[in-house]
Amino acid sequence: MHDDPTADRPVPAARRFPGRTAVWAGSTAALVLVLTAVWGTPTRSEPAARAAATADRGPDGGGASADAAPEDTDGADSGSGRPDGRELTPFDTRHPAIGRLDERLLKAVQKAARDARDDGIEFRVTSGWRSKEHQQRLLDEGVEKYGSLEKARRFVKTPENSTHVSGKAVDIGPTDADDWLIRKGSAYGLCQVYNNEMWHFELLTTPGGTCPTPLTDAAG
Repeated sequence: MHDDPTADRPVPAARRFPGRTAVWAGSTAALVLVLTAVWGTPTRSEPAARAAATADRGPDGGGASADAAPEDTDGADSGSGRPDGRELTPFDTRHPAIGRLDERLLKAVQKAARDARDDGIEFRVTSGWRSKEHQQRLLDEGVEKYGSLEKARRFVKTPENSTHVSGKAVDIGPTDADDWLIRKGSAYGLCQVYNNEMWHFELLTTPGGTCPTPLTDAAG
């Protein structure tokens, strides 16, 4: 005789504890409602989040700066030649300050920069080609700084007479680069032009020639 297969089977929990089943069902329903509320909350999509983060940054991708330089109304993009605080080398020809230099001058400066690099000297172009508007602004700032046009002219020429506007002058830094170029620039035809501006160079001789005596300042 076989045993009844159902005789010793455990009674299901639902039958043994009917009250607990109701509580469990209620708890489950409440959990579902909570999860639905959480999942249903609108979230910012990844592209939107990136856009919002970018909106809080400055044009260079960094945070807004209280000491950021005022915007140049000419702007580098419109071709004023103003470096806007950027470190330019003689090889940054995509920038108007470099790219619009006289071709012979640019080649001479680039050759000198390569040779100076062998001596551990790095050239930086602090100013190169300038628009007439930018040159006039510099002159106006000079008048305000020095108190008169006559005094300002010792440092800044008028747009009509400026060799920066014609693309035939370049200002080099830092000081060790200026010193190197003053000593060796004549080998490239590059000469210091003014005694009061050790950074200002022009092509004033043939390569290997002799540079003329520097003028006292830009006025004379």
